[in-house]
Amino acid sequence: MTALLRSAALSLCVAAVAAPALAADVPTFEVTLKDHKFSPSEIEVPANQRFQIKLTNADATADEFDSTDLRVEKVVGGGQTGVIRVQPLVPGRYQFMGEYHAATARGIVTAK
Repeated sequence: MTALLRSAALSLCVAAVAAPALAADVPTFEVTLKDHKFSPSEIEVPANQRFQIKLTNADATADEFDSTDLRVEKVVGGGQTGVIRVQPLVPGRYQFMGEYHAATARGIVTAK
């Protein structure tokens, strides 16, 4: 194996090992969707820092976590879990909803 190939292979291995460690450094907030309602419906996150929401959909049908304020959309199937990654936010309040059941599936993220 040439030195260049060894170097490339080593870089790939380091990246593969480092990626999970980086994800572990990101604060994660767990939210459940049940009966077309989020619980908790309000979460407080650190301002100016990336974070993620681990959404467990306990309903039988899919719904889409949607937020214009947070600039994210993610469909999570019924009985499944999804991760929504959010970029750093300035302090403030940000609305989100379950797009398929917007009348009842609503929530707020507060960045402090």
